[in-house]
Amino acid sequence: MAQVNYFLTEEQQMIVELARKIAIEKILPVRARLDETEEFPWEIMKDLAQSDLFGIYVPEEYGGIGKGCFETCLALEQLAYGCIGVTTTFAASALGGYPIVMFGSEEQKKRYLPDIASGSRLAAFALTEANAGSDAAGIQTSAVEDGDYWVLNGTKQWITSAGEAEIYTVIAMTDRHKGPRGATAFLVEKGDPGFSFGKKEKKMGLRASSTREMVFTDCRIPKDRILGKRGQGFIIALKTLDFARPGIGAIGVGLSQAALDEAVRYAKQRVQFGQYIISFQAIQHMLADMATQIEAARALVYAVAKTIDADARDIAKISAMAKLFATDVAMRVTTDAVQILGGYGYMKDYPVEKMMRDAKVLQIYEGTNQIQRNVIGQSLNKEYSNV
Repeated sequence: MAQVNYFLTEEQQMIVELARKIAIEKILPVRARLDETEEFPWEIMKDLAQSDLFGIYVPEEYGGIGKGCFETCLALEQLAYGCIGVTTTFAASALGGYPIVMFGSEEQKKRYLPDIASGSRLAAFALTEANAGSDAAGIQTSAVEDGDYWVLNGTKQWITSAGEAEIYTVIAMTDRHKGPRGATAFLVEKGDPGFSFGKKEKKMGLRASSTREMVFTDCRIPKDRILGKRGQGFIIALKTLDFARPGIGAIGVGLSQAALDEAVRYAKQRVQFGQYIISFQAIQHMLADMATQIEAARALVYAVAKTIDADARDIAKISAMAKLFATDVAMRVTTDAVQILGGYGYMKDYPVEKMMRDAKVLQIYEGTNQIQRNVIGQSLNKEYSNV
């Protein structure tokens, strides 16, 4: 469907076209099967690796192409047009890689980023626990210094790509008495002694994406695996999420566009009362609202991503806005797409029921939309402190 011209550079347009080509040719033909079987999309990950898309945000000196949040969002939007389960797997590797780009030592960057950029090793980000979801400060996983090692104990929950990824950014408590300042970020590798995984979770949507527990039982890792500085764990986590949240918004935009396209195609073919249902004003108004909401979400995500790439200092509020608005739009648009298709929309033979199931998690992961509203409200409170 025709979209507003956002005056992309030639290189940005190439990223869009490449990601869209993979979505149409590689993802769309298998998305229903992947959803049904819950198979991890390794073949598509290989296609993405060969396309160099894993390295969009990685600096050139470490094997990437040295672009930013905006280019990452462009790729995520197009891939999400095919399937957000597959796209989340791709995005999760970036979420695990961002902290290394932003806070890693030169040695850590040289060790890990080339593999992440090439797609030969997936990364993942591990913050959430059973008692630490929205309240990230409630994490219980601990890390204790022991000579030249750190020893980790605890369990992370609902970690995307756990068991499939090989490089993990893990937030653990190194000094519980210091509260949030007592958390530290570590780099853990699949195969480290004492590091194992729980069962693969059964989910309502996002079924092509693997979600598991991560279990640390006296897991010993070398001292040089600290990411950033001791006690910097929550800062690293928050900065990472601020940078990543527009990407979740972009996934919401791509999913919404796919749902709208399906709804328009159906409305132009479905005949009721002797005419195509797209001729009914009720349907036209629904489609008009869907299209307007999508374009507003796209414009916001793009603007926020460009602002982040311009090295804006305080991005928490606008990052939260991009994630909040675009994912709420995705839930509304996919729900309306099901409504327009009626009984057909509720059936697995049509893709909109999957889109609606998938959309829900966008309002939950990487910070619930209620938490995003908290972030925005708290920022406004500070901004208007003198009023």
